[in-house]
Amino acid sequence: MSSIARIQTFAFAGIEAVPVEVQVQIAPGLPAFLVVGLPDKAVGESRERVRAALTAIGLSLPPKRVLVNMAPADLAKEGSHFDLPIAIAVLAAMDVLPRDELHDFAALGELGLDGALAPVAGVLPAAMAASARELGLVCPAPQGPEAAWAGRIQVLAPPDLPSLINHFRGIQTLAQPVPPVLEDGPWAGPCLSQVRGQESAKRALEIAAAGNHNLLMVGPPGAGKSMLAARLPGLLPDLTPAEALEISLVHSVAGMLVEGRLLKRPPFRDPHHSASVPSLVGGGHRARPGEISLAHLGVLFLDEWPEFPRAALEALRQPMETGRTTISRANAHVTYPARFQCVAAMNPCRCGYLGEPVRECARAPGCGQDYQQRLSGPLLDRMDVTIEVQPISPAELTRAPPGERTEVVAARVAAARDRQRARQGQTAARCNAEAEWEALQPLAEAEALALLETAATRLRLSTRGQVRSLRVARTIADLAGAAQVARAHVAEALAFRHRMPGRGG
Repeated sequence: MSSIARIQTFAFAGIEAVPVEVQVQIAPGLPAFLVVGLPDKAVGESRERVRAALTAIGLSLPPKRVLVNMAPADLAKEGSHFDLPIAIAVLAAMDVLPRDELHDFAALGELGLDGALAPVAGVLPAAMAASARELGLVCPAPQGPEAAWAGRIQVLAPPDLPSLINHFRGIQTLAQPVPPVLEDGPWAGPCLSQVRGQESAKRALEIAAAGNHNLLMVGPPGAGKSMLAARLPGLLPDLTPAEALEISLVHSVAGMLVEGRLLKRPPFRDPHHSASVPSLVGGGHRARPGEISLAHLGVLFLDEWPEFPRAALEALRQPMETGRTTISRANAHVTYPARFQCVAAMNPCRCGYLGEPVRECARAPGCGQDYQQRLSGPLLDRMDVTIEVQPISPAELTRAPPGERTEVVAARVAAARDRQRARQGQTAARCNAEAEWEALQPLAEAEALALLETAATRLRLSTRGQVRSLRVARTIADLAGAAQVARAHVAEALAFRHRMPGRGG
C-alpha cells in the first residue's frame, strides 16, 4: 500500500481561513493526474500548471496514477492558491521533499509554467490561521512581509519552486521576511483650507467625521459636494492596531494589500454609480467582498446617489444598521464586516438646478420629486446629517480668506473621538454613531430631551431618526468638550435633519 504525502492549506469563507488538507497518493495504475475534493475550475486547472512547472525545473510525474484529494471533501475549493500546496505534496510523494518537515507548514500560492510563484489573495488571514495552529507558512516571495504580520510564525517566501526545494534540502536558506515599516507623516491629500466659504458645509463635515455619522449633501452641479467629500478622510484619526488588522484582513482576501502593508488610514472608496449589487455589497462567483466591506472602518462615498441602481441602494440598508453583509449561496453563507461611514452627494433634481433663482428647473417641482423619489424613505432615514450645499458667489471665491487647515480640524475630531472612547469603555460602540439610546439618554439635560421629543413629534421623526439626532447632538457636545448634551446641541443636530428641497414638507 502506497504512503500518502500531506500538507495543510486553507480555503476562505469571508475573512475566515478554513483548514484544508491536501493529500497526494502515487499508486500503480494507468498514468493519470486526478484532483478530487469539490474543486472549482481554477483548482482543476492546477494539474496542468503543476505538470508544466515540474517539467520546467527538470522533473516529471511518474507514469503512475497520481491522486490529489483535498479534505474535507464537501467544502468547495476555489482559487489558484491551491497550486503550491498541490505541487509540494506531489514533490513529497515523489520523495523530492521531506514529508516529515511538511507537517509543520501550511502553504498557498499560484504556480507559473516556469515554476515561479505568483501572489494570491488571502495570505494575511492564512498566516494568522497557521499561527493559531502553530504552523509555519509557505507563500510567494512578494507576500512574505504580509505573512510576517502574523507574529511568531516561520514564513518561507521562495520566489520559485527550485528555491523551496533547495531550502528543504539544505542547499540554501530562505531568509525570514519582516513586516514593512508603517510610515508616519502628515495628511498628504487635499487640504480643507482650499474650500472657500461653505462654512455650514464644513461644520457638517467636521461633525460627521467626529461621530462617524452618515452624511448626505444636496446641491446643484459645481457647488463643491465632491470637493468636500474628498477632504473628509484627512479629518479622520488613524486606525488603531486592532482596526488596522481588521480592515487589512478584508483587503488581503480581496488581493489588495500593496507590498504587504497594513492599512493605517481609514479606507476611502468611491464606486461609480453604475456599480452592480455584487460589486457594491459583495458576491459574484467566489463571493468576494464588495465596496461596503472594502470601506469597513472608513468612508464609502456615493456620488450621484440617485443614479445608482435601485436594488443596489436598497441592499445598503441592512449593512448600514448591522455593520456586516451576508452573501447567501445554496451551499454556504459568507459574512464580511461592513461598518462604514456612508457619505452621499446628489443634485436636487435631474437637471440639477431646482431652486436656483437664475437657472430654475423648467419642470419644477415635479422634476425634483420624481428624481428624489428614487431614494426610499428608509434609506434617507439612515442619513444622520443632511445639508444643502449652495454654490458661492464669484466675489466670495476670489476674496474669501482661506479656512482652517485640515490638521487643525483633525485635532478637534481626534479629541472628540478620544472622549467617546473614554466614555464608552469596553462597549461594542466605537463612536457616537453606534451608541445606544440607553447610553446616550443619561448624558443629556432634561431641556435637551424635551426639545428632542417636541421636534420628533412635530417633524414626525421615526424612532431611528430620534435616536440618530441624539447621537449627532452627543457628537456636537463632544466637539465642544461638554459633559452633558445641552438644548443648543440638540437644536443644531435637528437643523441637520431637514427634508430635501422638492421632496415636500
